Amino acid sequence: MAETKSNAVRLGTQAPDFKLQDVVSGKMKSLAELKSKKGTVVMFICNHCPYVKHIQRELVHVAQQYQTKGISFIAINANDVENYPEDSPENMKQTALEFKYPFVYLFDESQRVAKAYDAACTPDFYIYDGDLKLAYHGQFDDARPKNSVSVTGKDLCQALDNLLSQKPVTKDQRPSIGCNIKWK
Repeated sequence: MAETKSNAVRLGTQAPDFKLQDVVSGKMKSLAELKSKKGTVVMFICNHCPYVKHIQRELVHVAQQYQTKGISFIAINANDVENYPEDSPENMKQTALEFKYPFVYLFDESQRVAKAYDAACTPDFYIYDGDLKLAYHGQFDDARPKNSVSVTGKDLCQALDNLLSQKPVTKDQRPSIGCNIKWK
């Protein structure tokens, strides 16, 4: 598995708008209806990536914990499903149900949303403030499939804690590392 780092995106950048299909409900969902006044996490994930699989259970736990504090979580899969059928909407739905995702799992078939966000890998995390300005773009934590670091979500949680307490989110943000997005 080749490691790909997330692209650098300037903090303060406005979140690109979107409207995508939620694979569980089948309904179209927009950023405007999913965002939170306190903060919104937009994450690019998929089903087949070992980096996503490695953090999946803790990601669900972190999302559940911070949703009770008013943070919204949105997962998007933009992978080419023709060459990566494990990432198809049907399989996305199965994964979301199996892991009891407490967030929507949206399919970006055209890959326009991933390109608008300049997403590069899975997982790739973006935290936006209440005005949808980028406050954090970085890793979940230091855990990787082939290291012995425990999965905690500490980097994402620290950024969310700072956002919620209206403290500055550190500008020293370590890029996310994972599988590259599978472009068409």
